Amino acid sequence: MNRQTQQQLILWTKRLLGVATFLVWGYVIFTISNTTTPFEEQVPYCMGSTMAIFMLLTALYKGLDYWERESKEG
Repeated sequence: MNRQTQQQLILWTKRLLGVATFLVWGYVIFTISNTTTPFEEQVPYCMGSTMAIFMLLTALYKGLDYWERESKEG
């Protein structure tokens, strides 16, 4: 795979990951907020799921950045 194609693949993967993560996060928050429990009991689940989802996104982005940097050097 040539470098330009690899760079485009990395760029579009980042974009798709961002959109997919936002949609998953929205679904999780919507599902949690539709439960019958009071808001005070929902807060830890909202915070925990938000942190976990965006932690995974950050890790994937770091991996893609590493791959991008390696493809530019090599």
